[in-house]
Amino acid sequence: MIFVTLEHILTHISFSIISVVIIIQLMTFFVHEIPALSDSLEKGMIATFLSITGLLIIRWIYSGHFPLSNLYESLMFLSWSFAIIHMIPKIWNHKNKNDLSAITIPSAIFTQAFATSGLSTEMHESGILVPALRSHWLMMHVSMMLLSYAALLVGSLFSIALLVITFRKNRKLVVENQNLLIGSSFFDQMDYLNFNENIKILENPSFSSSFKNYYKYQLVERLDYWSSRVISIGFSFLTIGILSGAVWANEAWGSYWNWDPKETWAFITWTIYAIYSHTRTTKNGQGANSAIVASIGFFIIWICYFGVNLLGIGLHSYGSFILS
Repeated sequence: MIFVTLEHILTHISFSIISVVIIIQLMTFFVHEIPALSDSLEKGMIATFLSITGLLIIRWIYSGHFPLSNLYESLMFLSWSFAIIHMIPKIWNHKNKNDLSAITIPSAIFTQAFATSGLSTEMHESGILVPALRSHWLMMHVSMMLLSYAALLVGSLFSIALLVITFRKNRKLVVENQNLLIGSSFFDQMDYLNFNENIKILENPSFSSSFKNYYKYQLVERLDYWSSRVISIGFSFLTIGILSGAVWANEAWGSYWNWDPKETWAFITWTIYAIYSHTRTTKNGQGANSAIVASIGFFIIWICYFGVNLLGIGLHSYGSFILS
């Protein structure tokens, strides 16, 4: 009973913290970047990560198995995965603003909100594992798959944002004025201009338009950078997850691959992101072209994760929404 109480407490704490964090995130969109807000945002995500970690550990202790046996547990683990991905810039020693926060924070709160409020109380309960799930491969396979989903969803959302900016009407990402140099040499020359000359340049419509286009160009470059990096991580996790699932399937069902609906859509998802990885190897395939592939993958993931579960058929039917 005490474990259940602690689980409820940690659930409310994590959701409360992530709610405050997303408010801080919204404030950063409308207010000039304040170091104190950025620090609070990062600390809030760490606190959320620790709260969900504690929740999963407690659920693991009192259920007697790794907490990935039903939809509620998988959604909480998915929210936990978003928090991990949020910390990637810190792991890579990026000292600038965390670009991932624009995607990871809303994703974490929406996932957790759906898990706690969108599912019935019966689906929150941890039941006895079906025979197929009573294996040490449960932790390896399912955790890798959910980590891959989280990373691929975040990377794909960056690609979608890139496409929205790139194809926005009446906007151009290239600098139209060829006589105005926006590169680093231009800003180096700005240091030698006096104050009045600076004012004249800033008031020049040509400069204003070019500067906005350059800013958008930088934004697109950052979106493309993070999209490719996070998707590459997710693709690696997905590959490991599918391979470990095949080994587990052979132990449980006597065959490495059965073309079950879940397996089929997992293979389709892997194929889409394999194509994405291939397009990144060519210069023409980078940017918008690869982003289109990743955007398609975004919807494929949801079909694989939720859509197949709605059918309630196949060897993975124990993960469906329908309670037996």
